[in-house]
Amino acid sequence: MAYAAGVDVGSTQTKAVVIDEAWRIVGRALTDTGANVVRAAEAAFAEALRDGDIPEEEVEFVVGTGYGRYKVTFGNTQVTEISCHARGAVHMFPGTRTVLDMGGQDTKAIRVKPTGEIVDFCMNDKCAAGTGRFLGAAAVALELPLEELGPTALRGERAVKISTTCTVFAESEVLSWLGKGKKIEDILLGVHESIASRSIGLLRRVGIEEQVTFTGGVTKNRAMVVTLEKRLGLGVNVGDESHYMGALGAALFARDRILAGREPAQAPGSAA
Repeated sequence: MAYAAGVDVGSTQTKAVVIDEAWRIVGRALTDTGANVVRAAEAAFAEALRDGDIPEEEVEFVVGTGYGRYKVTFGNTQVTEISCHARGAVHMFPGTRTVLDMGGQDTKAIRVKPTGEIVDFCMNDKCAAGTGRFLGAAAVALELPLEELGPTALRGERAVKISTTCTVFAESEVLSWLGKGKKIEDILLGVHESIASRSIGLLRRVGIEEQVTFTGGVTKNRAMVVTLEKRLGLGVNVGDESHYMGALGAALFARDRILAGREPAQAPGSAA
């Protein structure tokens, strides 16, 4: 068995995915990136191998991606996270034409071809407002665990208007609304709507085409998914692997490289 792997080193978390010859995910891992990026990449890769009970020597090619992709020192090459999220999204949801990748420090809107190739993309440029970091600032201000933000926001009835465009001031604005007697649920609903509004602004810049696939760590936040769908007026593709989409895309590129050395072997769905 010849396995391929992708390691996505993000600003807050590092993900690793291993796929087999049938392009199926057989091992995955998620770990905090922390200060030692090289160690985080190594730890995530080792955990993905353990998760799939895969001998390291059977992994023929490894692609690094994410902001720390050049720190995947055991990898064979690097591919940008934009390309990897696009490739992973189309692999998991073949109808994907628009991708929204929301991570810890940035958000990217990507328009793709049916093959997963990039047509256009843009990134946020407003001090991380509209990213996972913005949610983190709200969690600190309200003294809530991150995993409670979504469920709490979904109980909101009248969203407050969050006007700041800078994560540095997000905590102050949240505390200000709290001091005015606003409910935590309504404050958090306002935070989610603010992020959704900025994200949709990015999507409009590249052109919103159905289907829209949501990727990155914030996909685990149900309130973010619901708020995006409400503002878009359509459903978004999201699943159990959405958090791992960058690493999956990297693994798919790694599989391509293995096949390139084994002509005439071809990927599923390719022309004979």
